[in-house]
Amino acid sequence: MSVSSIKLLEQELGHDFIDQNILKTALTHASTGNSNNYERLEFLGDRVLGLSIAELLYERFPNESEGDMAKRLAALVQGKLLAKIARKINLGNYINLSDAERTAGGAENENILADVFEAMLGALYLDANYKTCLILIERLWEDIFYDMKAPPQHPKTLLQEWAQGQGLSLPEYKIIKQSGPDHAPLFDVQLCVQNYKAIIAQGASRQEAEKQAAHNFLIQIGKDKNE
Repeated sequence: MSVSSIKLLEQELGHDFIDQNILKTALTHASTGNSNNYERLEFLGDRVLGLSIAELLYERFPNESEGDMAKRLAALVQGKLLAKIARKINLGNYINLSDAERTAGGAENENILADVFEAMLGALYLDANYKTCLILIERLWEDIFYDMKAPPQHPKTLLQEWAQGQGLSLPEYKIIKQSGPDHAPLFDVQLCVQNYKAIIAQGASRQEAEKQAAHNFLIQIGKDKNE
């Protein structure tokens, strides 16, 4: 990673790193074969992100219950959204990937972008402090907070409530295929709802695939309240 590239990313983050090696580690993918990669920093950054979003929710929604804030939190830290925010700062351009992984589209892979974004937050926390991370997250999430008018409902919860209201059996989810490398797996999940045609959806985790399947079903029956 060149000095000019580091400077561009530092400008996006609003922080000049004292230890640029920690930033380079956060941007290094396991496919390079380097054991000094982003994985440990991702673990830390995930916690920094969760705490930051929780604090911002606590301040911005003083009259909301714990349950409603929890729904907002889950939506605001999901991998798909992290990947979207990572693209806003062109994070894929800075990730150190193996040639094979880059050729396979790793720089645009949602799972990789989300993981590296969290690792970058972990690096920022260690090199600066929590407040610096909070300021960055508040800036990057600002429009999203305003757009989320009400606490989002998880598609699986909505689908279950709808099925019960219709007197139907509970929806059933089943993994029918798993593909991709170990560090970026893809799961195909089949959703079966009584009296309806089965739906298949794909995600970077079983949970993500199940959520997408439920989301697609709700759109199909016109019951998706989060669209």
